[in-house]
Amino acid sequence: MRRLLNTLFVVSDDAYLSLEGENIVVQKDDGPARFPLHTLENILSFSYKGASPALMGKCAKDGIGLSFFTPTGRFLARTYGESRGNVLLRKEQYRRSDDLHSSCLIAKQFVTGKVYNSRWVLERATRDHPLRLDVQTVKYVSDLLARTLSDVAECDTLERLRGLEGESAARYFGVLDQLLLQNKDEFSFIGRSRRPPLDRFNALLSFIYALLANQCAAALEGVGLDSYVGFMHRDRAGRISLALDLMEEFRSILGDRLALTLINNRTVRPEHFELRENGAVLLTADGRKAVLAAWQERKREALTHPFLEEKLAWGLVPHVQALLLARYLRGDLDAYPPFLWK
Repeated sequence: MRRLLNTLFVVSDDAYLSLEGENIVVQKDDGPARFPLHTLENILSFSYKGASPALMGKCAKDGIGLSFFTPTGRFLARTYGESRGNVLLRKEQYRRSDDLHSSCLIAKQFVTGKVYNSRWVLERATRDHPLRLDVQTVKYVSDLLARTLSDVAECDTLERLRGLEGESAARYFGVLDQLLLQNKDEFSFIGRSRRPPLDRFNALLSFIYALLANQCAAALEGVGLDSYVGFMHRDRAGRISLALDLMEEFRSILGDRLALTLINNRTVRPEHFELRENGAVLLTADGRKAVLAAWQERKREALTHPFLEEKLAWGLVPHVQALLLARYLRGDLDAYPPFLWK
């Protein structure tokens, strides 16, 4: 299994990354900081200034993932070294992606994982906070999601599958506001909004989803799959479609639960957001730092994988799922087993 090594997050808007010997140098207005490259597996930069070609080449040669985001968390680009994948695996991935029936079979597993995990986020909330929620309403939506799982199992077209996924997401997001136990006025959530996010909760979700998508893309590339060629999300220039497929299973359990925890524990507060004149809401630098610290901590938490029945860190789960997907495409598994959390 791939070892989970350190990730360096560069969140200062004025940072420029360069190479000095075997070290990465983070140059800022208030002075440089140095980190040994051999201790890093990934570098995520949230600065517009970018990085030197020498550093990018060194990271590519040494197999260190180097990813670039805007200061607000929108993914820009990623550099990697030589592909570690098998050409036969990728050719099989492309064949399955081009076949709509085969794509639907795989996409059903991603959607099954998403709906199942979304339902159990709601179930856990009613169990843990029965006196602070409208339990009847949340349970009603949970029951609808359970029925959706049966519909997904019988679905045989991508168009119908996308419809079921959209319906379940709308129902789930319709009661997610119930799970907010602190600062409900400041973090009121009435539905998903993107590009740009129009409230604090959506700004927080968008930032966390960007981190999750990057991690899923890195996991897929690490096992030799093409993160840009998906099964439910179809080909689009510049879109990491397979990473978006894979992350569907984790949106609620890694993304939404982390956002709720940050708000309910008052780790992220209203002053961590910037409200723009056009209605957009963005995380400030301090807000991003708070989220990134919590994100790293969450990835270190341990759990037992439901399929492998082995204990591992949350940060390794996307890598394990990518490995399972590769094994399915190679014919080692009869079906791709989605990650089902409970």
